[in-house]
Amino acid sequence: MKLRIADVARLVQKVPVEIYLFWLFLAVGVFARCFMFTGVPADINQDEAFAGYNAYTLLTTARDSFGFRMPVYLTAWGSGMNALESYLMVPFVALFGLKVWVIRLPMLLAGIFSLVAIYKLVKMYVGARQALAVLFVLAIAPWHIMLSRWGLESNLAPAFVLFGIYFFAKGVDRPKFLVLSALFYGLSLYAYATIWAVVPFMILLQVAYLFWIRKLRNCRYTWIALAVLLVLGVPLLLFMLVNQGRMDAISLPFLSIPKLLYFRDSEISFEKIPENIGNLFSILTLQSDGLPWNFTEKFGIFYPISIPFFFVGLLWSIEGAWKGLRARIATLDFFMLVWLAAGFAIGILINVNINRVNLLFIPMLVMIARGLYVVFNYLNPKALVIPFAVYACMFVSFENHYFTDYRNSIAWNFCRGIEDAMTFVETELKDASVVNVDRGVSWPRVLFFAKPELSDFLQTVGYTNYPAAFLDASRFGRYHFYFDKNRVDGSSVYLLNNDSDSRYALENAGYEIREFEHYLVGYPKK
Repeated sequence: MKLRIADVARLVQKVPVEIYLFWLFLAVGVFARCFMFTGVPADINQDEAFAGYNAYTLLTTARDSFGFRMPVYLTAWGSGMNALESYLMVPFVALFGLKVWVIRLPMLLAGIFSLVAIYKLVKMYVGARQALAVLFVLAIAPWHIMLSRWGLESNLAPAFVLFGIYFFAKGVDRPKFLVLSALFYGLSLYAYATIWAVVPFMILLQVAYLFWIRKLRNCRYTWIALAVLLVLGVPLLLFMLVNQGRMDAISLPFLSIPKLLYFRDSEISFEKIPENIGNLFSILTLQSDGLPWNFTEKFGIFYPISIPFFFVGLLWSIEGAWKGLRARIATLDFFMLVWLAAGFAIGILINVNINRVNLLFIPMLVMIARGLYVVFNYLNPKALVIPFAVYACMFVSFENHYFTDYRNSIAWNFCRGIEDAMTFVETELKDASVVNVDRGVSWPRVLFFAKPELSDFLQTVGYTNYPAAFLDASRFGRYHFYFDKNRVDGSSVYLLNNDSDSRYALENAGYEIREFEHYLVGYPKK
């Protein structure tokens, strides 16, 4: 039977407009996160470089860069690094090799799936119109777009907490989803150690909430969910005990719990709460923490006009949660307030920057979107087009800024040119016995692009400050992290910052020079 154009038109007309808007807003969000994904930001941050190299060693040896077999926490610098992202990188590295865009895929996918999850979560409780507002605001939020485009391991935490909340909300009426909630909550603890202080309380409050609304059920799924939480949580509890000196490190064939060179367990401070509150207030009002990889000066975290709407959404959420508690029914407002409170707790207990308080921003964006909806829907439902047109214009302006001016301004922080420089050294100058590297390059970046086998790295690495919280490598393999412009030896290869002093030193020694954006490679003339 042939399908006529008129039949197609009738089918299209029957599709609710909300469906079209969902796919439109999702497409906008995916585009903002995927456009020029392999080139912006370029080249690589030192933290994602270290996470990437650990993914490589886990793939090839099942050990991290310190030689621990399947560790629950990476030793990395000496004071540790969250392990989840490196483990998530492993299948992508296996498929495509150790490349910058490859190790950023877990964060990209987490960001995209977050858009779908937040829409479904909001729609579950307050309908499609508010869910679309929330989806739109998150899809175009500068903070979330920037977070999704590079691989800082701690930035996985908001997505996994969101997935935990989403499946918990579904589990209110269908307990089998509590198992998935427990899985994502448990995995979130491996995404960012800072949230260890609050996620258990979030879970306890939500369980108490189930009890209050008479939805807590004694069934197999509840017990399986508890077992999943224990399986994922106990290794981290043991990790705490090991690194507090209460027990020895644990090494099993399938798991290790290492003792770090330095344990950062003193970051939470009740004495500094007033100072931390001031710092958090400054970040939220200025939408800036001074770190260019976390924000843009013109657009902040979620655009400057958003704060008033956040307070409207906050008040509405408090009222909705109170009504829900009194009526003993599940509400979106309760889940968002618990999440928001957890984020604020981190912000006042620890001196934070934007990525350290990343747990705070998704519930804030939900409340911003709902605040917009409340204000303009109250004035006139048709007036809703006004704020979304304004936000769309700001988003277009942000995208233009991000891929032009910001792309150039962030180039130094992400060491643009280091990948090409290292590729040249590793291919064209592979026979050089010594490569002297300027310390400004940061040794984890060299480690990432050189990809030494783990055994070679462990046998040759030396540090200037061992043991320490942040180890400073003096050498590994043929790479030596030292440069004295007055002592160019005439035979080694040099990988240096592209500045006049470096250039003059190499030219004076009769070197050939190749430029790679912010870096240059000098090598003896043939």
